[in-house]
Amino acid sequence: MKAIFLLFDSLNRHALSCYGGTLPTPNFDRLAKRSTVFDRHFIGSMPCMPARRDLHTGRLNFLHRSWGPLEPFDTSFPPIMAEHGIYTHLVSDHYHYFENGGATYHTAYTSWDFIRGQEADPWVAMVDPPLERFRQTYHADQFESERSGYRLQGMLNREEIRETDDFPCVKCFDSAFDFLDRNSRSDNWLLQIETFDPHEPFHAPEEFRAQFPTAYQGPVFDWPRYKVLESESEAEIAQMQANYAALVALCDQQLGRLLDQMDRLDLWHDTALIVTTDHGFLLGEHDWWGKNRMPFYNEIALIPLLIHLPGVAGGARSSALSQNIDVMATLLDIYGIDIADEIIGKPLTPAMHGRPCGRDIALYGVFGGAINATDGRHTYFRYPSDMEATPLFEYTLMPQHARTAFSKEELRGSELHPGFEFTDGVPVLKIPALPQARRPPMQGGGFADTRTVLYDLESDLSQVCPVDDPDIESRLVGAIIAEMARHDAPAELYRRFDLPQEICS
Repeated sequence: MKAIFLLFDSLNRHALSCYGGTLPTPNFDRLAKRSTVFDRHFIGSMPCMPARRDLHTGRLNFLHRSWGPLEPFDTSFPPIMAEHGIYTHLVSDHYHYFENGGATYHTAYTSWDFIRGQEADPWVAMVDPPLERFRQTYHADQFESERSGYRLQGMLNREEIRETDDFPCVKCFDSAFDFLDRNSRSDNWLLQIETFDPHEPFHAPEEFRAQFPTAYQGPVFDWPRYKVLESESEAEIAQMQANYAALVALCDQQLGRLLDQMDRLDLWHDTALIVTTDHGFLLGEHDWWGKNRMPFYNEIALIPLLIHLPGVAGGARSSALSQNIDVMATLLDIYGIDIADEIIGKPLTPAMHGRPCGRDIALYGVFGGAINATDGRHTYFRYPSDMEATPLFEYTLMPQHARTAFSKEELRGSELHPGFEFTDGVPVLKIPALPQARRPPMQGGGFADTRTVLYDLESDLSQVCPVDDPDIESRLVGAIIAEMARHDAPAELYRRFDLPQEICS
């Protein structure tokens, strides 16, 4: 068996024409004709690296951990595949893999290739940046002069990314095609192609940007801060949305190049193809930019998933409820590998044959925020009644944030905690999650709009009119408690969310 796992970052489902979106994405449409399109596929843990830990392990981690590396006790799919003689190769420009909080992911693969230059990847080295030129070039909300942030390095990197072939996304696919040219006739491999696009900054080649003209006449404005819409003009909002659209168009073109390669190498009959993303992104919907801080509306939480499986007719759609942890189980199932008890994700291959998958509830969220749940018909955002009243702890043997180690202040309060089911009994550090710690969603401030709400997706897919139905809420709360127990959630989490106290015993 052979498989290609294509992972985009921040790819909005509602941007894709195969999901009824308004942007022309002909190559996603082309893939949909060969695939099963999943219509109720949700995120798990947020944001980037927590989502990837879900994808590696087949279980949620936001209930006990913020952004961090794979843990020594984690069951990760590339090593499992290696045990079964399957070669795994990662091609990625997702530079978070090579920071403190992601440094154990890429080493799980047999081999990997890292493409430089996305966002704040510390790539272009310049001691004296042209700050005044940058100040004139970039919008005031986007300009930054301090190296401690992300944006100055991003501006430096863009000095070296000008032509279409310079873009890291394009180079990612070029590298993937080198792998296919070398290995397509071999058996028992998995190729993971992972591009940071269309994650912000929404910097696309001019040939794609020209497809989405706006009336905006100001400096470069393609990197929103995670905040509510405030003083942005209609032209500025339209410009940001157009820049995102241009980057989606680039992603669609690169997907088309991959489909061309599968045609050329005659891979469709013996190679699975899974295409998805880690989460979506708000571009003014619900009066918000970004992710993490605000409620996880469907623009963030309801994501695309398309799976081509040899021998299964394409052009089908599945209404099976699924989420990102199910992708890991699906990968193992494609290769005929038994799914261990500690893997909570469910393979989606039965749904592709019209059979039930068995998922009744999907939990999703970010560490320290709401516990969100959906049964496919309703979504429920449950926040603590007081976000700061109940102590919160990180459980880890890898005390690293995204770019830095845990501070001494954090570690001074740590203690050794008995193992969980998800650690296979291995004791872990229990570290107080201090409010000032460098973890999401501190970009732009902390959590906002922290109100427990219930939505009926059948009548209100855009989630603008909360409903009051105690019976449905009670049923979802019961399902949340059961799913938390399956993930062996820490006891204090039940108290934090005012869930039945006896569950803590």
